[in-house]
Amino acid sequence: MANNKIIKQTFPALDMGCAGCAINIEKALSKQAGVLQAAVNFAAATATVEYDSSLTSPELLRKAVQDAGYDLLTDSRSDSIDEIEQLHETKYKKLKNRTIWAFALSIPLFIIGMFFMNIPYANEISWLLATPVMFWLGRDFFSDAWKQLMHRSANMNTLVALSTGIAYLFSVSNVLFPQFWYLRDIPPHVYFEAASIIIAFILLGRLLEEKAKGNTSTVIKKLIGLQPKTVTIVNEAGVQEEIAIERITVNDILFVKPGEKIAVDGLVTEGSSYVDESMLTGEPVAVLKGKDNKVFAGTINQKGSFCFRAEKVGVDTILAQIIKTVQEAQGSKAPVQKLVDKIAGVFVPAIIGIAVLSFILWQLFDPESGFVHGLLAMVTVLIIACPCALGLATPTAIMVGVGKGAEKGILIKDAESIEIAKKVNCVALDKTGTITEGKPDVTDIVWLNEDDSKKGLFSALEKHSEHPLAEAVVRYFGNNNSITIENFESITGKGIKGFANGETWFSGSMKWMSENNIPIAGSLESQAKEWIKGAKSVICFANEKQVLAVAAITDKIKETSPEAIRQLQSSGIEAYMLTGDDEATANEIAANCGITHYRAEILPQEKALFIKQLQETGKTVAMVGDGINDSAALAQADLGIAMGKGSDIAIAAAKMTIISSDLTKISEAIRLSKLTIRTIRQNLFWAFIYNLIAIPVAAGVLYPINGFLLNPMIGGAAMALSSVSVVLNSLRLKKMR
Repeated sequence: MANNKIIKQTFPALDMGCAGCAINIEKALSKQAGVLQAAVNFAAATATVEYDSSLTSPELLRKAVQDAGYDLLTDSRSDSIDEIEQLHETKYKKLKNRTIWAFALSIPLFIIGMFFMNIPYANEISWLLATPVMFWLGRDFFSDAWKQLMHRSANMNTLVALSTGIAYLFSVSNVLFPQFWYLRDIPPHVYFEAASIIIAFILLGRLLEEKAKGNTSTVIKKLIGLQPKTVTIVNEAGVQEEIAIERITVNDILFVKPGEKIAVDGLVTEGSSYVDESMLTGEPVAVLKGKDNKVFAGTINQKGSFCFRAEKVGVDTILAQIIKTVQEAQGSKAPVQKLVDKIAGVFVPAIIGIAVLSFILWQLFDPESGFVHGLLAMVTVLIIACPCALGLATPTAIMVGVGKGAEKGILIKDAESIEIAKKVNCVALDKTGTITEGKPDVTDIVWLNEDDSKKGLFSALEKHSEHPLAEAVVRYFGNNNSITIENFESITGKGIKGFANGETWFSGSMKWMSENNIPIAGSLESQAKEWIKGAKSVICFANEKQVLAVAAITDKIKETSPEAIRQLQSSGIEAYMLTGDDEATANEIAANCGITHYRAEILPQEKALFIKQLQETGKTVAMVGDGINDSAALAQADLGIAMGKGSDIAIAAAKMTIISSDLTKISEAIRLSKLTIRTIRQNLFWAFIYNLIAIPVAAGVLYPINGFLLNPMIGGAAMALSSVSVVLNSLRLKKMR
């Protein structure tokens, strides 16, 4: 089974008419062998499928969906936003044309039905006008309803086809056989205008819905727009040529002119310039880029020009990963959606049952005019019931919320994260690279007997470590490649050791020296303690006999960190700082940031344990970190938040990523999640209330009280408006500041 490969892919889903369709596609995909998870988003018109490529394929997935009466676009770059956008545009134009024609034919029909029903051949003219509306403009309702019937399923189109079809056929029979009613002293009414206007209103609703749904994906369109279509490449002969972005390969040398967008991720090889990275980081100040500095796809070069070597191309660039994450998050389902899916799954059969029951009850309780009233009630119930509003309530809010987050530099991995973020009441923050800049510098160094002859060894040993403090030492002394370190060993959270020049060398904390029984001279120890009091980290360098040097290293607190902590605390959220630093350093930094709770000298594996302890006290914990050593704690937390400038492993373990590494974005993320969840609840409330009130009224429950019987045309308009109102309510999230 070595060829097993789990793939997560998003496909455009075609031919969906309502929320029920999304559930049908989801069921069809979930039954397919090798599919681990399938989520169909009606609002986005996408199906996100996680599957084992050794057991199934996009072609087999498509066949399963086609067998259910729908389709998947799998024959090209199915995750391309351009393709989805093209599908949306085509559908929108088709709906627009049909809606205009439907109203053009229905308005004169309505006028005849309301005011001129006694003119010669009024019924025949109405029949003539209604027929193209039914079977040309509204043909999709009937063809889809038939497809659903063939697959022993039902959806919103089934309700529309049944209601308008019954009204149309009843009217046709009354035109052809009016004597049936005349013999019973009942005027043979026709309902061509009702059937026609209903289809016109539902088409209008779908048109507005499609327009609004298109607006929810604007963030992805903006992100895609950050990538240029062509680039200037420097070939082996040193000649510049323009090529399509798709042709770039790793290690190609690219030339960037002033004002151009950077196409892929890479490393500057020649020249320098300021680069605007605001679209990725949210930081407005351009960053100076010179030799060996990293540049990222989607950022904009300013006045200078430079060459850079392509390191990550295509789907591997940071921009591509951001787009993929946003797409997957917009297509994911919030836990609350599971309840809605269950309701939508039984909704259509239940409505058909209620419609038939209302028809039967009218016959029983009103033998005189029960048939006509019962027929109207049945048609109106079938029309007014709306699973679409329920189906759109959650995904539209999630799509807008995730998109808004991406605009603000907050990358949300899935819909569940939004629900969790709302409940967070405790935030644990890693110190280095999260609260602080993560770029520590050596400020002071004292050598035993002022003998710095071993500084090359100190630097060579630290070069083998990935710790930020080690990087500071290497930067301070410069790169030393002349000394080879053997048997290198790193003890996480304590220190390192290695063998060179016939001796074992140690570097790390004073505790690490003590554990290895290495004595420290009084002068070095007092200097180290003085630095620690001033909130500086101390590294000791030693051989097996004694400590040879102590170095003071400091990491600046980010300017935004104290304000970010204040924002969290003012929202009633407790803030904890976790650091491997000693007590004195941790206390000083915590005091400068306004943090009252902290844990010093904590090892990486202990961070996850500490998070668990907080959870056991009933807290919903968010962990914020940037390093590989934070990944276990990020995974343990209810909500893992990674700093965008941190390690790939930390970002992979987290549920959210702050692209700019600005801590004030945490409060924004929590606020956004609260607004999104509030919008979902508002949407669901109105969708449920609408159906709860509308269906009994449509069935005629008010008729015995005040003689009110709802007109099917009004029912069609109300049904269309309910879906549109849900989408428009979700779009209000876009205005969040």
